[in-house]
Amino acid sequence: MLRLEKVFQNDDKFFINFSNIFKSLIIYVIIYLFSILEKNSIYEILDYKIYQTSDYFKFSLIVFLSFYIFSNSFFKEHKHFFNYNLNIIKKDFINLILSFVISILITFFFERNISINYIYLIITLLIFLYITQLMMKNFYLYLVNRNIIQKNILLIGNYESVKKILNEKKNNIYVYKCCILTDRNNAEIVKLRSEIRIPIFKTTEDIRSLLEYHSLGQIWIIDDNNINKNEIIKIVIKFSVDILIINISKKYNDNNLINGKYHFDNYEISRFHGSNFLIKIFLDKIFSLLFLTILSPLLLISIIIIYLEDGSPILFTQDRTGWDGRRFKIYKLRSLKKISFNKAQQVVVDDKRLLKIGKFLRKFSIDEVPQFINVLKGDMSIVGPRPHMVEHDIHYSNLFKEFLKRHKANPGLTGWAQIQGLRGPTDDEQMKKRMEMDLWYLNNWSVSLDILIILKTFLIIFKHKGT
Repeated sequence: MLRLEKVFQNDDKFFINFSNIFKSLIIYVIIYLFSILEKNSIYEILDYKIYQTSDYFKFSLIVFLSFYIFSNSFFKEHKHFFNYNLNIIKKDFINLILSFVISILITFFFERNISINYIYLIITLLIFLYITQLMMKNFYLYLVNRNIIQKNILLIGNYESVKKILNEKKNNIYVYKCCILTDRNNAEIVKLRSEIRIPIFKTTEDIRSLLEYHSLGQIWIIDDNNINKNEIIKIVIKFSVDILIINISKKYNDNNLINGKYHFDNYEISRFHGSNFLIKIFLDKIFSLLFLTILSPLLLISIIIIYLEDGSPILFTQDRTGWDGRRFKIYKLRSLKKISFNKAQQVVVDDKRLLKIGKFLRKFSIDEVPQFINVLKGDMSIVGPRPHMVEHDIHYSNLFKEFLKRHKANPGLTGWAQIQGLRGPTDDEQMKKRMEMDLWYLNNWSVSLDILIILKTFLIIFKHKGT
């Protein structure tokens, strides 16, 4: 529902930053409690004035800020939380001691009142900091085991390379769902299935179906100088999934490491991850609840009129393609009559299939209001590439090489293409322009761009005579 697996999709920078904030707050709370319990009973623990007038007030603020700044500075290069757990504990202790010394020096300069209790305080902080780091580690493992951080991966490479990766002791976040062998024929693949215990395919397979069926989030191309990397990239680059190049033939000493030893490069990665994407998720939920509440009277009236004109069902549902090519049911108010027709045929001006109320609903996009439910479910976002019928995705992906890249984010109720005037039914040329607009949005996305698109959408709805 929250698409948290996408927040953590590319690396653990968000989790590391969250961990630093949490540990900084724990330090602040411990000093707050220490300042009160030093001379008072536990019953006065909520008396903020005691803390505010204590010797620890300014000291606690300096420690809190210093520790957070040091943590972000020293861990800026780290991208994977679990691989650096022991280093984090060691550096946390160093950061705390540095922050503590700096705070004491500043406090002593202004107040000249330092007691032996500060020694007890630093010991207490170190103990709680260690406990907190263990808590964060267990929380991280909990997220992994609940499939919130896990990454479903398609391996592509020759037999030896794929087998080497599968035999490695790996971090639990990597789930190898299937593989494509570049150096084996169909007969050999049948024999190898007992050795490689995940589904094996050739590059001639329908990769789009593989991505959708296995809910894949990443493709790893294993580059060991024995495969034609560029040819493989040409095959997979048109799909929406993230692509990493894994090098297992050279030794690197950097932070871009898979399984703690193999260097990787982000060849084609979605921008929708980390803190900014989490903000987008929360804005989606808040705005959806707000718009559903505001529009509920209009929605209720529309439901009554649809039922009086043409009976039930009130809602129209249809399979659409979402993030990573995953199917979902889109919700709309029914604007067409209950007659037999080709559902893949786009609605045009003065379409005879339209209900009387249907023309009004589509003109002002009221039929799209139930899609806020899709947003709340996590299938859609308020802003993103508009989802098309599955048949249209298949048709246009054969016409335009990069069409399926539109699925590198949640589909939206509105998008960059829509505020540029590309709404409603389209021909091949218009669809190409819409695709180009969508790809521009995906490559330039920001939270502020989303807000701009939402504001412009309101203006366009009342100017554009939709169908």
